[in-house]
Amino acid sequence: MNTIIAGLQWGDEGKGKIVDYLTSSADVVIRSQGGNNAGHTVITNGTKYILHLLPSGILWDDKVNVIGNGVVIDPVGLVAEIQRIESQGVAVTPAKLLISDRAHIVLPIHKELDAAREIGLGEHKIGTTKRGIGPAYADKINRCGLRVADFHDSAFVTERITRRVAEANEILARYELPTFEADAVCAEVFTAFERLRPHVTNTIAVLHAAWKAKQTLLFEGAQGTLLDVDFGTYPFVTSSNTTAGGACTGSGLPPMAIQRVIGVCKAYTTRVGSGPFPTVDEGLSDYLHGLGREFGATTGRPRGCGWLDTVLLRFACMVNGVTGLAVTNVDGLDAYETLQICTGYQIGGVLHTLPPAERDAWDQAVPVYESLPGWKSDTTGCTRYADLPAEAQAYLARLAELCGAPIAFVGVGPDRAQTLAV
Repeated sequence: MNTIIAGLQWGDEGKGKIVDYLTSSADVVIRSQGGNNAGHTVITNGTKYILHLLPSGILWDDKVNVIGNGVVIDPVGLVAEIQRIESQGVAVTPAKLLISDRAHIVLPIHKELDAAREIGLGEHKIGTTKRGIGPAYADKINRCGLRVADFHDSAFVTERITRRVAEANEILARYELPTFEADAVCAEVFTAFERLRPHVTNTIAVLHAAWKAKQTLLFEGAQGTLLDVDFGTYPFVTSSNTTAGGACTGSGLPPMAIQRVIGVCKAYTTRVGSGPFPTVDEGLSDYLHGLGREFGATTGRPRGCGWLDTVLLRFACMVNGVTGLAVTNVDGLDAYETLQICTGYQIGGVLHTLPPAERDAWDQAVPVYESLPGWKSDTTGCTRYADLPAEAQAYLARLAELCGAPIAFVGVGPDRAQTLAV
């Protein structure tokens, strides 16, 4: 069964853990969008692995991992990530990792252009990770980007980088940000590409061959639905389609190749960066931060935390076509006597059960809550869904009812073994 893993919130839902769990029955694991602004943390046998561009299947010896055409690749960052993972004892060979020759490149200048744009926005800044993802996707849409395949023509790449560096330096100088020497940028990027060259191929052909051979394909989403450039809380979004549809356009596989969409959400809600967050709760944030939880894998920034928002989840299940929910971090609520679930927003005296498109409506959104009893017990040792306290099962059942999708998996801790199939 070919499966898309999609985040249903603002990212950081624990998708890497669910992908890792499902990889045991997969043959190929695919990243199809985003860049190294993503951060997936997987804990296996007590070892923590933090992945940004590498699919989570890289931790398995017998899986093929694909970075698809919809991803924007920082070649310098990817080489550093490979070296770090290899230092932890994980082999990254050309047989295990394939990189699409149609994927676009993130250059060092894109990161500083990202910073410049945030400075220019002032108090309206997006809160990006400043990894250059937005400017790289902008170059792609403006048809002036570089693709992996272009590096077979070194003269073309050198000319394109030289021109883009000159254009970028004009912008960076205005904001008193570091400028670049084209020769240095070329040297850095070409050196990284030589390390990656053995992994580069036409991944579309590889994936179609795997599909026709009835191999099992697993698509690893990055970020979350509410960060999707079309469906998210625009303009506080990322620059790619993070929903299930992006898995097809970002890999070259058609929709009929997919049989299942697992939507991943936390048992509460978190958000990093700027933008609306109706259910944010300072007490819940302080509690989870005090446990050492909810800090970004990419930036280390503390995440804002709030009660479960089923207005957002209901919409996310709709646009992704979710066939099953994976609810993570249930153990994060173990200490609470009473839990809140947001079932709607009051906006201008009108009840909304789906998120608004208007920007100013978010400023007026007042969450409507219903209260459920907590379970006040440790769930981290549960090894079966039936072992969960009755109150936890009731909470999950209500979540599923409000979202319109059944519970498929439950996470009660960060380790691979702490995932319960329903």
